[in-house]
Amino acid sequence: MAEAPFDIPKAHRWFGIQLNNSTMDALDAGLVTAETAEPYIHAAHASCHHWMQVGTVANHGRGEFAVASVYAAAGLGEAALRHARRYLELFEANPAEMEDWDKAFAYDSLARAYAAAGDTEAARQARAQARAAGEAIADEEDRTVFLNWFEGGQWHGLAREP
Repeated sequence: MAEAPFDIPKAHRWFGIQLNNSTMDALDAGLVTAETAEPYIHAAHASCHHWMQVGTVANHGRGEFAVASVYAAAGLGEAALRHARRYLELFEANPAEMEDWDKAFAYDSLARAYAAAGDTEAARQARAQARAAGEAIADEEDRTVFLNWFEGGQWHGLAREP
């Protein structure tokens, strides 16, 4: 195989960032629906793949978060659950390599995944865990970022309060 005419690790990092940012921007804007999800699903998976090549376990977990979030916004609960659970597993197995806000986002993605799967009670429980983890975020700016995400977005008919 011919040698790549570019720096492969730099390319992985660049694509990981760009694909993640475009996916999260679409989620923030409410652009991901059952009808529009396909390109975002592929972008989120591609971002996660690139991070798995050159990133940390935290980057991998956050990639799983993006994948889970896109699937949840599209109403694809089973797929969302798979990736939300993976993010939580990565956090629980590697807490020293993650930030405190990763826990809050992991539970948030799990709550949204359960909601998309139609399991309202599990969604409410995970949402309560996300809220508690979010309120425990030490850095005020990080806490605000999480709470803005937590209070926004699509909830597929789940009441916002647990």
